[in-house]
Amino acid sequence: MNYTKIVCAAAVLALLQVASSCELNETLQGQLSLNQIPKGDPAALLQGVYNAQRDPIQGHVSVFALQEVSTDSRIMPTRGPDWDDNGKWRALYNHTWDPNNERVRDTFNQLEGIIFASTDLLRFDPTVQQQAESRFLRAWATFLLLDLYDQVLYREPGGALNELAKVRKGTEALDFIVSELNAIQKDLPDGPAGKANKDAARVLLMKCYLNKGVYANRQAPTFAAADMNQVITLADQIITSNKYSLTNNYFDNFAPNNTAIGLENIFTQPNTFGNAGPTRDLWKFVSHYNMRPVDGYNGPAVPASLYDLFEATDKRRGQVYDIPGGPANPGRRINVGFLIGQQYNLITDAPLTTRGGAPLAFTKDINLSETGADLEAKGIRPIKYPVDYVSEAKGGNGCENDHVTFRLADVLLMKAEAILRGGTATSAGSYGSTALAIVNSLRTHPSRGASALPSLTLDILLDERGRELYSESWRRNDMIRFGKFLAARKDKPQSDPKYLIYPIPKAQADVNSNITQNPGY
Repeated sequence: MNYTKIVCAAAVLALLQVASSCELNETLQGQLSLNQIPKGDPAALLQGVYNAQRDPIQGHVSVFALQEVSTDSRIMPTRGPDWDDNGKWRALYNHTWDPNNERVRDTFNQLEGIIFASTDLLRFDPTVQQQAESRFLRAWATFLLLDLYDQVLYREPGGALNELAKVRKGTEALDFIVSELNAIQKDLPDGPAGKANKDAARVLLMKCYLNKGVYANRQAPTFAAADMNQVITLADQIITSNKYSLTNNYFDNFAPNNTAIGLENIFTQPNTFGNAGPTRDLWKFVSHYNMRPVDGYNGPAVPASLYDLFEATDKRRGQVYDIPGGPANPGRRINVGFLIGQQYNLITDAPLTTRGGAPLAFTKDINLSETGADLEAKGIRPIKYPVDYVSEAKGGNGCENDHVTFRLADVLLMKAEAILRGGTATSAGSYGSTALAIVNSLRTHPSRGASALPSLTLDILLDERGRELYSESWRRNDMIRFGKFLAARKDKPQSDPKYLIYPIPKAQADVNSNITQNPGY
C-alpha cells in the first residue's frame, strides 16, 4: 500500500481519538468504520507512529512549552508588539492557563494521536518486535499525558470509533505503563538509540518509579524505599551494560552529527534534512533576527536565576563549539550554551546590531513584558542544540540533530536522587556508590568542568538537574517532584495547587462523558 495513504488513514483515526463536537467529526464517526480503513504495512504504520512524535516532542510549542515555559528555566517575554500571541505564553509562565489555552489543547491532542496510532497498528499483524516498539511508543505518550494532565484517553485495538474513548487516571495510568514496559522489554531490540529499545524502556520505568508518589499525591508526594530501589536497579543495569559513556564534549550529545558522537544518548528521534521534526525551533526561537544565517525569531530567553546556577568554568554554561560545516568563527565567540553580552557575525566577526542599529548585547535582566528601546536585546539566549548550519544553508527544511529524549546523565542523576530519597546505595561503573560521588563524577568530568560539590541535599540536586538538563523538557516534572513548581518567581506570584496539572481541553471534556475535568478548572 502507498505509504502516504497509510499515514493519512492513521491521521484520520487519530483525530477520532480526540474527536470534538464539530460537524466534521460527527460525520466521520457516523460514516467511517474500521472495515473502511485500508489495511496497511505494519512497518510503514510503525514509522508513522515514530513520526507522530516529532511535532509534540521536538519543537518549542507543545511538550516543551508545557514542561519548560511554565518553570524557572524559560521566559517568553512580550517584546513590544512581538510575541504577544493573545497572552498564551504569559499564561504558561504565570500559571494562569485555562482549558482553552492553545498550547494546552494542541499538546493533548497530539499526544492522544500517538496513543491511537500506536494502538491501531496492533490490529495489522505486526511482528513481535514491531508490536513491542509500538507499545513502547504508546507507553511513552501515556507517560507524558499522565505527567501533564493526569488523564489519558484510550481505546482497545480495533475498538469501535463511534464509542467514547475510555479514560485512565493517575495511578491506574501509571500501573498500565509499568505493566506494558515489563511485558515488552524482552521483545525490544538492544538499539540503536533512534528506535524504541530495551534501555529506553528501563529509563522510562525509572521515571515511573521515581514519580510514583507524585502521581498519587502531587501536593505532598512520598517516596517508598522499594520504588527508589527499583530506580537504582534499573540504573545499574544501564550503567553496567557499558554501552554508554560521558561524551568528550557535553554538546556532542546534541550536535548535528550526534547520531555518531552522542555517546550518552539512549533514546532519540532521528532527524535528517528534509525528513525531520522541528528541533531547529530550539535555536530559531531564541536567536535574534540579525543572527544570520539562522535568522531567528527573537522570542524566549532564560531567567538570570538559571544562568546564575553555573560556575564560570562550567562548560555547560557556554563554550566555543566547532560545528561541522559551520562558520569559521574567527573571533572564537561562544556559540553554544548561554549567549550573553555583545553578539558577533560568526563569519566576519563584525559586531551585530538590533534592527534599530543599537549593539546586539544580550542582557541578564529580562521582564515578562518588555517595552523599552532595548527590548530586542533583553534576556540571555540558550543554545542547547548546536546550529546545523549545513541544513540552514539549504533552506532550513529540518536539521540533522537527532532529538534527545533519554541519556546517561539523567540516569546517573535519577540514581543519585533515589539514593537521597532512601534507596540502597550501590556501586556500578566508575561513578561511585553515594549520591554525592555520582553527582560529582558527572560535574567534574572534563566535558562539564565544574568543581566537586562538598555536600548534596535535595535542593542542591534540583539545581544540578537544572544545570545538566536545561532545555530537555524535564524541568516541570522535576520541580513538582521537589515541591518547587508553585513557588513565586520573577514576575510570577505563588500559584494555586490546581496548576500542578493541566486541564483537559474544553472541546474534549464537553463531548466525552467519561472525562471529569481536573479540579479547579
